[in-house]
Amino acid sequence: MLEIDVITIFPDMLDGVLGRSMMKRAADQGAAVFRMIDLRDFTTDRHRTTDDRPYGGGPGMVMTCDPLFKAVASVRRPESRVILMSPSGRVFKQAIARDMSRAAHLVFICGHYEGIDERVRLALVDDELSIGDYVLTNGVLPAAVVIDATVRLLPGVLGGEGATEQESFTEGLLEYPHYTRPEEYAGMRVPEVLLSGDHAAIRRWREDEARTRTAQRRPDLLASDGEPVREG
Repeated sequence: MLEIDVITIFPDMLDGVLGRSMMKRAADQGAAVFRMIDLRDFTTDRHRTTDDRPYGGGPGMVMTCDPLFKAVASVRRPESRVILMSPSGRVFKQAIARDMSRAAHLVFICGHYEGIDERVRLALVDDELSIGDYVLTNGVLPAAVVIDATVRLLPGVLGGEGATEQESFTEGLLEYPHYTRPEEYAGMRVPEVLLSGDHAAIRRWREDEARTRTAQRRPDLLASDGEPVREG
């Protein structure tokens, strides 16, 4: 079972994501446990303040140390992995999701405003993740992406064994095209090889299509010799 705690000032933002589809299935099966931690519960003033003006001046507000230190301390255990969602973190990839799916306890710190006090990063954070080269209004949205990508890899969440083995990025390539009924639609036919029943030919076709699609759309995933670049 994977336990996930999300520390945020907007604990209800994830209700729709975690209460539907595969995330709900993961929770119902006991494969994952989701807990939303309201950072404001760890403040001491009547306004429940979690931010202040930055030293040195500048625009925006900065999230303060004390509530974040207390919130992390309330859930952290020896096996916990504390993750800060941040534009300056390493870019999240499938290999990272696979590694995180083997963890016992993930704690996500979701920033808001201009950023967080650097001492939180230095003292509490085990890993920093970004979902891309852009900036969002808060860290809950990227945390939802990381949680979904990670939890869906847990055994049994997607159903049958092998459900995640031939997806995009799993083998270093984009996924091959998919077709279903009808055999012809709007003048477009399903490739004959997929109707042939020849499993070896189908496997070769899918491998060729995956490699072609990757070369066309994401050549950065391929080495100079055309082989996929493997990640941890």
